[in-house]
Amino acid sequence: MVNLEWYRTFKEIYENGTLTKASVALYASQPGVSVHLNALEAYVGKKLFERTSRKMIPTEEGKFLYEYIIDPINVLEIAEQHFKKTTQEKNPSLHIGMCSETFQMIIEPEVPKLEFDLVAKFGNHMDLIKDLNNGILDLVITPKKQTNKTTLVNYTPFSKESIVLVAGKRTDTFKIEDRLKKGDLQTVEQELLQHRWYSASNEMEHFRKFWYKNFNKRPTFKPNYILPSINSIIRCLSNENGLALVPDFLCKDAIASNEIKLVWEGNTPTENTLYFASRTDIKYKKELAILQDIFISKMKPSH
Repeated sequence: MVNLEWYRTFKEIYENGTLTKASVALYASQPGVSVHLNALEAYVGKKLFERTSRKMIPTEEGKFLYEYIIDPINVLEIAEQHFKKTTQEKNPSLHIGMCSETFQMIIEPEVPKLEFDLVAKFGNHMDLIKDLNNGILDLVITPKKQTNKTTLVNYTPFSKESIVLVAGKRTDTFKIEDRLKKGDLQTVEQELLQHRWYSASNEMEHFRKFWYKNFNKRPTFKPNYILPSINSIIRCLSNENGLALVPDFLCKDAIASNEIKLVWEGNTPTENTLYFASRTDIKYKKELAILQDIFISKMKPSH
């Protein structure tokens, strides 16, 4: 495979006209420049320059090669300068991953106050943890702890989320609440089935878990509307009819502002432990601690 440095050397010889000037531009020795040029000519199988006592004159093959490579070489040199500058910047940069709702509620309001750079990525927990293991992310907020002794990842529990039943403000929940007071879970389930249901594509596991814990069986129906996020569910439920099972910390503000109402926390709470998953070799530990403190302060138990 051709060495890209040969092309860069060729470009400098072409533009500067002599091996001496090319070696100065490349911060390299003249013999080293000659070695690169000879290697490139051997690779293409043709002479690229006519050598005179004063100047290197490009051959037709050399002219053709220059026109062919000049734009890609310039792009690579711009990229090199950009990333060289980036690595020299003193401002720390953290790469974090979580669900979009958690970011919007917890981190987004604090972003303008941060004194370090932040790159956020959204996705499912398995993909985010994979990126963490591969060194792409520094911190992931996850309800699932993976046990892998070979990984450089620490899992630190910091909060719990409870899955709760909520309803749109206009939803008639009198019969549901009456059956709950009487402790008649069989009729509670039948009453719940009379309503329209919302869920999020990434929350179906919570939906099934809540149902199994409280009715000792899997749900025998699927939600009417499966939306992309919890925030979408809350907006759709706001001042309308319908039911949903959502994490408490993601709906507490909407409950407090009477956009939706809390119906049931479950006879048997459905809880998930939330973890900070972070790499043990992270460089910016101070900045990581700042983000963790934001989560801890904002994600206090709602009950």
